[in-house]
Amino acid sequence: MKHLTSALTVIGLLACGHAAAEDTLAKIRRTETLQIGVRETPPFAFTDANKQATGYAVELCQRIADGIRKELKLPGMKIQYVPIDSVTRFSALVENKIDMECGSTTNNAERRQKYGFTIPHFFSSVKALVRTDSGIRNWGQMREKTVVTTRGTTTVQLLNSKNDISALRMKLTESASDQESFRMVEEKKADAFPMDDVLLYSLKAESKNPADFQIIGEPLSVEPYSIMFRKGDPAFKKIVDAEMLKLVHDGDIYKIYDRWFMKPIPPKNANLKMPMSFLLRDSLRFPSDQLGD
Repeated sequence: MKHLTSALTVIGLLACGHAAAEDTLAKIRRTETLQIGVRETPPFAFTDANKQATGYAVELCQRIADGIRKELKLPGMKIQYVPIDSVTRFSALVENKIDMECGSTTNNAERRQKYGFTIPHFFSSVKALVRTDSGIRNWGQMREKTVVTTRGTTTVQLLNSKNDISALRMKLTESASDQESFRMVEEKKADAFPMDDVLLYSLKAESKNPADFQIIGEPLSVEPYSIMFRKGDPAFKKIVDAEMLKLVHDGDIYKIYDRWFMKPIPPKNANLKMPMSFLLRDSLRFPSDQLGD
């Protein structure tokens, strides 16, 4: 418990910013409802066959919700899942439409200027999905090719930088969702779809013909994913951080990870077979929300 207490103290000191008009805990007390934003990014967050929100990040948020119920003494507190996308996840927080965003959002220095984050629950690297019959096996072979990625993601900036530095003259286009980007490659409307590798592996595994696609390229960057919430709300952040650290201290996060990345998952019982990375394991030994710089 000594290490847990000290980590909580360090993380608690990182909360900063001005107080909101109505802080999140006051809002939850008033409504007896926690609003969680869910973006369709399997296996982190998605809607199952019963129209229920599920996934690795959603399960972590459900555990955090249990902690909020106990802290506020609200056993009847409900969870309302709010559909969001890669763009509206940010405005939904600012406009108080959601209290937490649980999915695959990158925690980096630029975003921490505007939003609050807890410790990372995953690290991914940006690679590219191509059709196996495309002949594309590295970034250099994307010269003058049509490349699609998802609007509002950090990958957009990475691609623009890659284009400028390598003079690849890629024809860059943006879609509204990861699923739409994947369909563009599937239907040969785009030659490549760069994105976080775990999302690409998930889309590939759940496609009609997984062998038709390959994940290629040297990693463009490493992306730490964290649960996101409003900035400048230290009381709420303290509970979220404490519950995340409890999941780490008790070892539950490792069990939850294995359930979603090492075993068959819905809707097609695909198994991603992605053991927890050394980077994530090391980060959980010394938890910090100041990453992705």
